Amino acid sequence: MERITWDQFFMAQCHLLALRSTCTRLAVGATIVRDNRIIAGGYNGSISGGDHCIDHGCYVVDNHCVRTIHAEMNSLLQCSKYGTPASGSTLYVTHFPCLQCSKAIIQAGIVRVIYATDYKNNEYAMKLFEQSGISVQHIPFNEKKIDFSNGEQLKLVNELFETIQQLGADAKELDPLKKRADDLFG
Repeated sequence: MERITWDQFFMAQCHLLALRSTCTRLAVGATIVRDNRIIAGGYNGSISGGDHCIDHGCYVVDNHCVRTIHAEMNSLLQCSKYGTPASGSTLYVTHFPCLQCSKAIIQAGIVRVIYATDYKNNEYAMKLFEQSGISVQHIPFNEKKIDFSNGEQLKLVNELFETIQQLGADAKELDPLKKRADDLFG
């Protein structure tokens, strides 16, 4: 197995955190890192002990769910809660930060932002990051890198193809499907 880079490792952490999201509109995860060590992480969800969108639906005002706290803000608040300075660190996030989170990131002293997916990228946020000297990088994330059951899934699909062919399916008809399976499982 090929060893993943630090950026891939921390981005994988963000995607794992996003799986904890209670937002039904978009699952986002964020990780704050200093010296290749995770100092905080967050996902978008409701306040502690509050109603969750997955249980009660989104509370939308002006086309924005006001029930949730964004992943970036949750990770910054975790630093504050536990007395860990965010200044000088890198923030990894699954999606480009919104304008409000971008301003909080700048104020917290984050020096580098790495995101995996473009999402309503705000031009003013980009301008603020540039004015503040914050490096912003788009590094697409390949979720197949952390799908450890990938090999077993491909093995099962290939066994199914063999069985279907043994039952009389034409190999020429199965070839395009096999190609799609190979592409899907990498």
